[in-house]
Amino acid sequence: MVSSRKETAPADNLLEGSRFIRACLRRPVDRTPVWFLRQAGRYMQEYRDVRKHHTLVEICRQPELAAEVTITAAEKLGVDAAIIFADLLLPLEPMGLPFEFEAGEGPVVHHPVRTAEDVAALHTDRADQLDYVARAIEKVAAHFGGRLGIIGFCGAPYTLASYMIEGGGSRNYIYTKQLMYGDTIAWSRLLDKIVVVLTEYCRLQVDAGADVIQIFDSWAGSLSFSDYRDYALEAATRLVRAVQSMGVPVIYFGVETTGLLPIMSSTGAEVIGLDWRQALDDGWRAVGHTRAVQGNLDPITLFAPLEIIERRVKEILRAAKGRPGHIFNLGHGIVPGTPVENVQAVVKMVHEYRE
Repeated sequence: MVSSRKETAPADNLLEGSRFIRACLRRPVDRTPVWFLRQAGRYMQEYRDVRKHHTLVEICRQPELAAEVTITAAEKLGVDAAIIFADLLLPLEPMGLPFEFEAGEGPVVHHPVRTAEDVAALHTDRADQLDYVARAIEKVAAHFGGRLGIIGFCGAPYTLASYMIEGGGSRNYIYTKQLMYGDTIAWSRLLDKIVVVLTEYCRLQVDAGADVIQIFDSWAGSLSFSDYRDYALEAATRLVRAVQSMGVPVIYFGVETTGLLPIMSSTGAEVIGLDWRQALDDGWRAVGHTRAVQGNLDPITLFAPLEIIERRVKEILRAAKGRPGHIFNLGHGIVPGTPVENVQAVVKMVHEYRE
């Protein structure tokens, strides 16, 4: 188990700024820490105001703006951690794959990777072009001064490879699996290149002040257990261990991964993110109690009346049984239109929960 390079408080001193990091490391805390996936987003008026003048990628590339939306969301919600505002696909451009967001279509990669020659053409020596993310983290870390945990993040190798091959999102991942099954050498080389770039990208974030790195394997749920084991696990494990060697814990999160939780846990990540499709105690049992877990309220529950929200929040907290290593979160990101006051209410419920 690694220890955060920023956690210098004595083991029995439950300082507010270390609460989130302590939970990642399964150490005792005075209350369950809480933050939210996509806590800076279109559901929040302050973010929409910024988006009137800037595209999503423009915000990511301007450290002042990325830091502003990160800080604003964390302060407005009263959470225990701030995740830097960025996008999973940012590493594609220094690898030689420009992309853009098309209205109503999501991200579009204009020249998808489909052949061994396409893989060979990808760059791995330009991760320093992502320095703008590190500068944003520096600003956020300086602002909070240790009061909140600072989360950096990246996509997992399989998920980034899927975007690169499909040219965007997908329902069936046909091109991805064709390359995966049909040219295992090209597939392995692609994952190798992605791991090299992501390792340096995460190093930039850690050096800038990130306390924890979250690795998003958003599309891992498209794989069977056998395919995840044979085509995705090794690269994910390498990335997890590379980040841990930088002295920070790792949160590894996927969607629709109920059947993959035990093998995802074998990556060695300190924290495994759970979606909302199973009870938290069942998910934690599948992960193993030697790991911390994060989750796992259904994001759409935030549209429910407060009494239903409170019931669901308490169900999750009771399932955790006060065991060290639970970080309260959603099972996926906050969606547009979510009432901000309901998100704030969940933070209050979690912080005030006593059983």
